[in-house]
Amino acid sequence: MNRTFTIFGAGLAGTLMAVLLARRGYRVELYERRPDPRRGPSERGRSINLALSTRGIEGLKRAGLSEEVLATAIPMRGRMIHPPTANPTLTLLPYSRNPSHHINSVSRSGLNITMLNAAERHSNVRVHFGKRCLGMNLETGQAEVKDAATGATQWIETETVIAADGAFSGVRSSMQVRDRFDYSQSYLEHGYKELTIPPAPGGGWRIEKHALHIWPRGSYMMIALPNQDGSFTCTLFWPFEGPHSFASLTSREEIVGFFSEHFPDSLPLIPALADDFIHNPTASLVTVRCGPWNVGGRAVLVGDAAHAVVPFYGQGMNCSFEDCAVLDDCIASHPDDLGEAYADYAAQRKPNTDALAQLALENFVEMRDKVNDPAFVFRRRVEHAMEALFPTYTSLYEMVTFSTIPYAEAAARSAEAQRAVSALGLTREAEQRLGECAIRLAGEAASRPIEELRKDLRAAAERELGVERLAQLIRTLSTPR
Repeated sequence: MNRTFTIFGAGLAGTLMAVLLARRGYRVELYERRPDPRRGPSERGRSINLALSTRGIEGLKRAGLSEEVLATAIPMRGRMIHPPTANPTLTLLPYSRNPSHHINSVSRSGLNITMLNAAERHSNVRVHFGKRCLGMNLETGQAEVKDAATGATQWIETETVIAADGAFSGVRSSMQVRDRFDYSQSYLEHGYKELTIPPAPGGGWRIEKHALHIWPRGSYMMIALPNQDGSFTCTLFWPFEGPHSFASLTSREEIVGFFSEHFPDSLPLIPALADDFIHNPTASLVTVRCGPWNVGGRAVLVGDAAHAVVPFYGQGMNCSFEDCAVLDDCIASHPDDLGEAYADYAAQRKPNTDALAQLALENFVEMRDKVNDPAFVFRRRVEHAMEALFPTYTSLYEMVTFSTIPYAEAAARSAEAQRAVSALGLTREAEQRLGECAIRLAGEAASRPIEELRKDLRAAAERELGVERLAQLIRTLSTPR
């Protein structure tokens, strides 16, 4: 094929898109503002380990990379909750009742290197490091590129552009000055900073490796994801200002004292706590919404350039990979009309990324606060029980993380189910009794026929609800999804 795609941004979405296009025979010019990550250290404190799940894996499969990536990933089967005591009793909250369902901890820098190598294995891909797109003339297709080493700028000719250059995209900045382009960005009052739990003496992991560890503290939290070398990457999500904030800790003594009070079991795990806290940068968390995502067949946005989201549902990378898969399909469906291909892609993706943005914000509250609430833990157990007893019922987390059901559809289904259950008018006591019954029966699923278990649950529900409302509940749970 004679067409050449110019991609700005050789991060995760840009490299995956380059591989997909190269596999279809297109030429790809891939530009990245940073130096080659394979030839120097990564940026200090800016990695944020990634949680790879079903949507991202499907994107990697399309590029023939899933097995290679998963070979170095660490499965995480649930959230390990750390209460604020020195010798805490830890609680594992499984992500799913299905033991084969887990998310995977992967290194952002390691994954990026894997995908750069994959892109460069294609002779029709050329990568240009240290070249930043400052903007575009969207009428002529020329792009202004700045050389990081010399500071010089030049205008390059492009045939068509895919902008994967992040939340502060140079290509999108040129779209923003066009008539009727909608754009909004909203920052959280929280930022993030990374710390490191080193490997145990002699190797291995100091805490459970097959879990995402959370220290929930109401208005703030810390998480830790495992690495292959036995270390954990910790991320603090704290307010920038206020009593429990980054600004409130300015000395080594204050840092150690705060952790001793609020994260006491982590102190022995992080020997370089004060140094990491002082020297690692504090970064912001932004949500970006915009549209339209394309200017005819001249340029199109993908990943964070189109829809930056906060990281609390673990879907940023997975969503970006899903972007690439959908865009790849749309280009294949409209090979001679990129304007139609780009418009089709945007129409499919924007409602779903808007839904994810809201879900991610809501999940922040769940992670920092609700996971420590016994009532929340009970409701999650009930959800897993209902999934065992009614295979047509799927929880929101299950749909988002372990399926490719569109985000907007998943959110709508969950809202519909919640409205239906709320309409039953259950008392808290009745809800508790029914939940306990569902959990008990689900525990017997391996030894008793599912229909027999459902019959027992229906009998319990009839005692609590009466026949008419019971029928309404069964219809809700049995609706095909």
